[in-house]
Amino acid sequence: MATAEQSYDIADISLADAGQKRIEWAERRMPVLRQIRERFERERPLDGITMACCLHVTTETANLIRTLLAGGADVALCASNPLSTQDDAAAALVDRYGAQVFAINGEDNDTYYRHIAAAVERRPQVTMDDGADVVGILHGERTDLLDGVIGGTEETTTGVIRLKALEREGRLGYPIIAVNDAFTKHFFDNRYGTGQSTLDGIIRATNLLIAGSRVVVIGYGWCGKGVAMRAKGHGAHVVVCEVDPLRALEAVMDGFDVMPGVEAAKVGDVFISVTGDRDAVDRRMFAVMKSGAIVCNSGHFDVEVNKDDLDTITVEKFRPRPFVEGHRTRDGREIFLLADGRLVNLAAAEGHPADVMDMSFANQALAAEHMVRDHDKLERKVYPVPTEIDQEIARLKLASKGIEIDSLTEKQRKYLASWDQGT
Repeated sequence: MATAEQSYDIADISLADAGQKRIEWAERRMPVLRQIRERFERERPLDGITMACCLHVTTETANLIRTLLAGGADVALCASNPLSTQDDAAAALVDRYGAQVFAINGEDNDTYYRHIAAAVERRPQVTMDDGADVVGILHGERTDLLDGVIGGTEETTTGVIRLKALEREGRLGYPIIAVNDAFTKHFFDNRYGTGQSTLDGIIRATNLLIAGSRVVVIGYGWCGKGVAMRAKGHGAHVVVCEVDPLRALEAVMDGFDVMPGVEAAKVGDVFISVTGDRDAVDRRMFAVMKSGAIVCNSGHFDVEVNKDDLDTITVEKFRPRPFVEGHRTRDGREIFLLADGRLVNLAAAEGHPADVMDMSFANQALAAEHMVRDHDKLERKVYPVPTEIDQEIARLKLASKGIEIDSLTEKQRKYLASWDQGT
């Protein structure tokens, strides 16, 4: 159990060497974040700032934490998902890089929340969330610490939804930048990262041949678009389920079948939820699924698949493979739930490739710097990532790939400006 006096609570400190090697391997594919870290080491923009970070504890995240430490921050890191922690990365962060880490792969629910509480006990001035769990504690049982927080960042669609609800209710205690909404985050991380890593998790867990399977993608936001794109690339017949008519129409125009969830449940082989909401797969769908159906989630929380509804029709559970839980139903069907309904791409695989997390975590680092510098100019609202940060990250990423682009001429700038001014 972590206490206020402990500087870490991890599985095994002896894993640090293996963790360091994997962190350095990921760094090779994260040139934007590396450039930011080098500047942070010179300028120390986070000097004296205490940060509580609730993120997936992976090798890519470790490189973000190294960047924050290089900028002068005092960092306490806890896991945003009990199954996504890479214990060797946690060990290296503590032993080789000097971070305070509270995360153990497979930790139970009580330990998970004790670890978040341990990070919050550091009395952070800046929060960095992946699902708004730190924000939830600070706006719940630890409102006494709110006055000391100058700002925060949030990386997920699910977290931004929670934050905007707090803002609408007039209860948001400090300004927060929605890193998830940056173009260099959701265009790439949500679409290409989630698309690849979700299929990776499903294949690792099941060894399923995607080609020829009917894959049902529930939710057609940026994550859903990426999953559908990658499933189609593997040769799947893709069905999309949506509640938003514009997104549903977009899925049709992209060449996918679109139908209600209950109708899709009758024909689907693999079901992937990416909505950011709860009960995207529930009793109505479980009741008509074919025997052998595989169900998983790539949304942040494990409420997208209603596990209670599945348990209600289950007479026997069994584990044919790691990360696969079989449910034998009263009528003799078998339904397979992956990764306990948690993020299949992080629980059963390694999450997004470092190349795409390079941009997401560059956004986190630069948003934290912006918040420390300009927090006194901000209200208690959810803010987008400043455009100049988004564009700088894109510029750095292009440069790291050796790609040059055109610039507007002065004549072109004046022409566009005349249209902006209505002349």
